[in-house]
Amino acid sequence: MARTNPKTIARAKRIRRIRKNISGSALRPRLRVFKSNKHIYAQIIDDGAGKTLVSMSTVDKEFTPGESTEKVAVAKVVGEMLATRAKAAGITKVIFDRGGSVYHGRVKSLSEGAREGGLEF
Repeated sequence: MARTNPKTIARAKRIRRIRKNISGSALRPRLRVFKSNKHIYAQIIDDGAGKTLVSMSTVDKEFTPGESTEKVAVAKVVGEMLATRAKAAGITKVIFDRGGSVYHGRVKSLSEGAREGGLEF
C-alpha cells in the first residue's frame, strides 16, 4: 500500500488554488516558476494555445551563472535572461505564477531579475 506525502498533497492544493485565478493569454502570458533543491526553472506560457513561448533554467545550455554560485543570485540571473528572451519574442507583460512556493528567496529573486530585465507584472 503506497502512502502519499502530506507535503506533496498540500503543495498540489496550493497550485490548484493559485491556478484557479491565474490564466495566461496571448496578450499577457503566464510566467511560471518551479524550483528544485539544485535548480530553478521559469517558463512563459500561453494557456489559451497551451504552448510554452519562452523558457529559461539553470540547466539551459546558454546559462552562465556569473561570479556567484549562491542559489538566490543565480535565480536573479535566470530571471534577467528570461526577460531578455521574452523581449526578443515580443513579450513585455506577464502574469506571475509562483507555483505554490512562497514569494521569498529564489522565487522573489527570479521575479526581481525579470522585472529588471524589462518584464512588467
